[in-house]
Amino acid sequence: MISVLIPVYNYTIVALVKDLHQQLMSSKLAFEIIAWDDFSENQFIIENSKINDFSHTHFEKSDKNYGRTQTRQLLSNKAKYEWLLFLDADVMPENSEYIQNYVNLMPKNFQAVYGGFSYAPTPPEAVRILRWKYGRSKEAIDANSRNEKPYKIVISANFMIKKSIFNFINSDITDSGYGYDNYFGALLKQHKITVFHVNNPVRHLGIESSATFLHKKEAAANTLLKLFQNDKIKEHENDLLSFFIRLKKFRLHYFFSYLYDAFGSAMRKNLLSENPSIPLMQLYRISYMCYKFNINRNT
Repeated sequence: MISVLIPVYNYTIVALVKDLHQQLMSSKLAFEIIAWDDFSENQFIIENSKINDFSHTHFEKSDKNYGRTQTRQLLSNKAKYEWLLFLDADVMPENSEYIQNYVNLMPKNFQAVYGGFSYAPTPPEAVRILRWKYGRSKEAIDANSRNEKPYKIVISANFMIKKSIFNFINSDITDSGYGYDNYFGALLKQHKITVFHVNNPVRHLGIESSATFLHKKEAAANTLLKLFQNDKIKEHENDLLSFFIRLKKFRLHYFFSYLYDAFGSAMRKNLLSENPSIPLMQLYRISYMCYKFNINRNT
């Protein structure tokens, strides 16, 4: 028995729900699909309301924008089954056995299962190239590699988790914004939740512009820094935070802060170009984080 849960904001999900519904019907498993709209524009609400025509499928709406963390909690509260399968709105299962692959893992001794992420082999238009290159380099990772550090790549766009575990972990996340997947992974590790990764990917379709993506990565770094400074992250497998802590230990964060101050604009120019460098993206992120840390301490 499974509840498939989809937070939605300004994206059309009818094709996704149709695919999932067909697979769930074939599985012979008791199921429900719930999509929760987080105060989208009216045109998306009208279109996505069509999913109510599918059996065991519900479209819910918020009267204001709550953000992804709280919307996922609303979905979990509404769900009636033990297993929750969360998907983002802008994805599509890669194969017709997607649901069955998760069903096969239900009897195993796992509390959370992450299916993985994939990207089209053909690059998008230049204005979206950074998101595509970063995703293929840092997110589209084989399950064997992900299982070596199971709490490192925990992408909320495609994972199955027991409802009791989700509610327990998510209750510790009281803020909303970008970067809280990192915190969710840290909490899974801190509470010794059994996590397993499998090659059961969804294709990421909603690739945003390079400028939007870079802004989100800055926001995620700010979130990570805030969690660190507030002593919220006790255990983790986050490379960016680990590197920042090492730099700070040897007082090298001042040097990286200078790099951002002196060369941040030049780095951004490359990252927003038609041929962005992913290694440079990593340098930009850590130098930005060091810069923000120093700025916060001086204010």
